Amino acid sequence: MNRIHVAAFASVVVALALLTAADWPQWRGPNRDGISKETGLLKQWPESGPKLLWQVKDLGDGYATPAVVGNRLYVMSSTGTDNDMVKAMATADGKQVWSTRLGNVGPNRGQNYPGSRSTPTIDGDKLYALGSDGDLACLEAATGKVVWQTNLRTTFSGKTGNWAYAESPLIDGDTLVCTPGGPTATMVALNKKTGAPIWTCAVPEGNDAAYSSITIVNAAGVKQYVTFLSKALIGVEAKTGKLLWKYSGSVGASPANIATPIAKNEFVYSATGKGGGGLVQLKASGGGVEAAEIYLSNKLPTAIGGAVELNGYLYGTNTGSLICADFATGDVKWQDGSSIKVGSLLYADGCLYWHGQETGEVALVEATPDAYREEGKFTPPDMPARRSSDEKMNGKAWAYPVVANGRLYIRDWNCLWCYDIKAN
Repeated sequence: MNRIHVAAFASVVVALALLTAADWPQWRGPNRDGISKETGLLKQWPESGPKLLWQVKDLGDGYATPAVVGNRLYVMSSTGTDNDMVKAMATADGKQVWSTRLGNVGPNRGQNYPGSRSTPTIDGDKLYALGSDGDLACLEAATGKVVWQTNLRTTFSGKTGNWAYAESPLIDGDTLVCTPGGPTATMVALNKKTGAPIWTCAVPEGNDAAYSSITIVNAAGVKQYVTFLSKALIGVEAKTGKLLWKYSGSVGASPANIATPIAKNEFVYSATGKGGGGLVQLKASGGGVEAAEIYLSNKLPTAIGGAVELNGYLYGTNTGSLICADFATGDVKWQDGSSIKVGSLLYADGCLYWHGQETGEVALVEATPDAYREEGKFTPPDMPARRSSDEKMNGKAWAYPVVANGRLYIRDWNCLWCYDIKAN
């Protein structure tokens, strides 16, 4: 490696190590809550939408949301059934920097919706990714070189539901936490540097991995890892891996528990389309933790696109509209169907960015409990042709939007768009 290449490599490593408030380094942003701290963004869009900077039309299959750090974007994609990959791309123009194969595309019973799902997690100069077949790896973010790799199915006897693995790995200090599923190592904590196990948590029943991602909750005097399994929302003690509590109210008869739980103080909100939206309060009880239900309603945000909590209000979609509800009580403040209906969203600089799963449209909505106020809407150009093909194979526009460093990224089947949303 010559002197110029060494200097270039070093600059990339330094940039990766210095995360900014405007980066989006993992699933649902810096704190896994769908909230960006970035400011100076457009508060209204022109009729045609914000300025399109570039589009990639051959990204690969799947529904994975990107992660963005500095001048690099990281995303998973797949081709056929043999290649589940992590790709690094330049944010300047969308050009590929490197691509690393993790393994096969995970088996889907009935072969519905095959493809990549997970968002890579960037931690300093390392990247952590989980393939849909359970291939978990630590890579050098600058080069894509594999540092260590394991498989959740073979190493931990992992077991998922119908649609393979979709979880995005959590990095908490020196620990990587994920959910293999199954009766012996339902959730595991690993040394992020080596992949060696720190602890395993065995959940006795309803222990298949679902499609949610772990979030950190500090409540009832205990730091916890909270996530969905196939039959319940669970809380696991971060230090020891002890199962603390289970809550099944919001699961109901749902076959696909997807949305990441939302935590505020001692309260946790979770939702599925068939179970409804439920809030529990975590309380210390008899040397353990109790999850006491506060409310459960099918009128609240329940879609797979998740929700965000802002200043005591919950924003998200159900089957037909965007909803604002009081987080503490579940009382609905307003709802509006727009043309987008169900979708995924994030918050940045006073606004909600709403990506519709049915049509792929994108809307900007003021984040206020007063009323629904739409500040712009557009449809990305050259939408994937699979909209009119076999939906059971190719699905819908399920990828969540991303805001990072003054740009909006929208991912769809085989496509990725980058928009300039800076105010000036």
